[in-house]
Amino acid sequence: MATSFNEQFDQHGVWRREFALRLKLLGEWLKDHDLLDSAVEERLRRLEGQMRSDKVMVAFVAEFSRGKSELINAIFFAGYKRRIMPASAGRTTMCPTELGYDAEVPPCLRLLPIETRLQMQPLMEWRMVPEKWTRVDLDVNDPAQLAQAFEKVSEVLRVTQEQAKALGFWHEDNPEDNPPIGADGLVEVPKWRHALINIAHPLLKQGLVILDTPGLNAIGAEPELTVNLIPQAHAVVFILAADTGVTKSDLAIWREHLIAEDEDTDARLVVLNKIDTMWDSLSTPIQVQAQIDRQRANTAETLGLRQDQVIPVSAQKGLVAKVNDDKELLAASRLPVLEQALAESVMGQRQKILRSAVAGNVAELRSEAARVIGIRRRDLAEQMVELKGLRGKNTSVIKHMRARIEQEQGDFDASGAKIHAVRSVHLKLLREVFTLLGTSTLKSEMTELTQALRQPGIKLGVRKAYAETFERLRAGLRKAQTTSGEIQSMLTGTFRQLNAEYGFSLQAPREPELARYERDLDLVERSHNQYLGVGNALRLAQPEFADRLVRALATRLRVIYESALGEVELWNKSAAAQLDAQLRERRRNFGRRIEAIERIQQAASGLDDRIAEIDQQEAALDQLDAKLSELTAHLTSAPPEALADEAEPALKTA
Repeated sequence: MATSFNEQFDQHGVWRREFALRLKLLGEWLKDHDLLDSAVEERLRRLEGQMRSDKVMVAFVAEFSRGKSELINAIFFAGYKRRIMPASAGRTTMCPTELGYDAEVPPCLRLLPIETRLQMQPLMEWRMVPEKWTRVDLDVNDPAQLAQAFEKVSEVLRVTQEQAKALGFWHEDNPEDNPPIGADGLVEVPKWRHALINIAHPLLKQGLVILDTPGLNAIGAEPELTVNLIPQAHAVVFILAADTGVTKSDLAIWREHLIAEDEDTDARLVVLNKIDTMWDSLSTPIQVQAQIDRQRANTAETLGLRQDQVIPVSAQKGLVAKVNDDKELLAASRLPVLEQALAESVMGQRQKILRSAVAGNVAELRSEAARVIGIRRRDLAEQMVELKGLRGKNTSVIKHMRARIEQEQGDFDASGAKIHAVRSVHLKLLREVFTLLGTSTLKSEMTELTQALRQPGIKLGVRKAYAETFERLRAGLRKAQTTSGEIQSMLTGTFRQLNAEYGFSLQAPREPELARYERDLDLVERSHNQYLGVGNALRLAQPEFADRLVRALATRLRVIYESALGEVELWNKSAAAQLDAQLRERRRNFGRRIEAIERIQQAASGLDDRIAEIDQQEAALDQLDAKLSELTAHLTSAPPEALADEAEPALKTA
């Protein structure tokens, strides 16, 4: 039997939790055996944080009255045995609504007033100002109270045309998109700009985030929704009506907001909802199926998708079937087919990305910890050669040996100035990279773009202004990559010299790959270019709208640049920690060698005892290395199901 989205997401949650627990125990094991330097600790911390906080966002997008909220009810909230999201006839979700879970926030619905659009702060900044949101506490054990509270996302205000225009809902040049004028001369606009729902739903607790969006008019008026939230969703479910297929407004949403040129469409699913409207008692089941198949084929062709990405369902019948435990109706609604497609496209892809990131990081972690074991093994080998050379030697030879070790120790201590000089040059170059990827550089670019967009007549040159900005950003990333390459060359040469002079086994860590952040810039530029079409040209001519768009852009770019900086910082920390670890081990080695000589001088049997101890220490290092390989290999090789099933017994022996 196929695994539903809910079931596969449960498995994904178990895998993430067990993996995070294994990482924590691995960290404790490394610490207990003095293998946890600052770079290894940082890599462990990042991996554990990534696994615990990983979010999977699924965005549901549709024009009004396509049954979007009903579909969300059917897939995610049927366990409440009633509708939770408002799903009556007509316009229901009037503002973008995010459903997620944050353990530090009590169950509540937070609503941002629509009037905040008159100010320039992006949504990300408003999230940091909780007092500006209207809060409604939720009782997660009372489905009726939940449903009543969620009705607030459909609230509207009646405003003048001028007010609607200022808020972004009225456009003289596109009258067909404007809301109807009432008998009182007023028009309806959403009362809220954005809604955040925080509840401890099982799926939300495991990291699922559901984005429920309003129709075309509201999407187009909120740049941050279009250029930030939807493009970053791990999957987009686009809902159409089965009886009408792809309408003009549906196609506008698809082309302007959901699909960019040359973009991978695997994370896009299209739902032909309301197939129950085609269940005609005057038509045979075969005739009904033929109608649905034709609509499915036409939709796939129009949107440029494979037919298996277009899924006919009846959300309403699926919800009724789940509430009433009607298996026959559930199969007829085809909701399980959609759930399976979501499981494969979203969860399969997400696990693949996570496991790939984990495999690379665990390999680096294992390499760094194994290097420390290797240093200890080499030091023991040197001591063994040294001690075996003392067999049968007299007291004066042993004294000479001690003097030589102390001389080596003095020379080594004097090398600190050279190592400090190397670090100074390294840090100087590193500061250049930090400047190129820093907040001030990004802020300067956004200021320049804002000024360019404020030029008279700029609506004809918006794409050019954006293209020039992104080209400068890409040039900055390339320069940062070049500078990091210079640092890498310097580290390689310096480490080689230190290895030759002091017998170290330093190896320059893998250089950060900043080129992938350039690809991220390409994706952001592509999503913005979608937004710079003719339909938005007049909006972009309005300074306040252009400012809002730039602020939304800055929010997304900041995430990219912070990630790039984090990778550079980890690279720097890995190099510094490696050097610190080998310096520390070498100092310990001098201490152990002098201690061994002292013991040999004090007792005739000291030499054989010390050789036996080194044999034992070498055997212990072999066991450490084997255990390290076992613990790290298990993290990267076990499939999610096996990891979840076998976690407990494995953890007890770790």
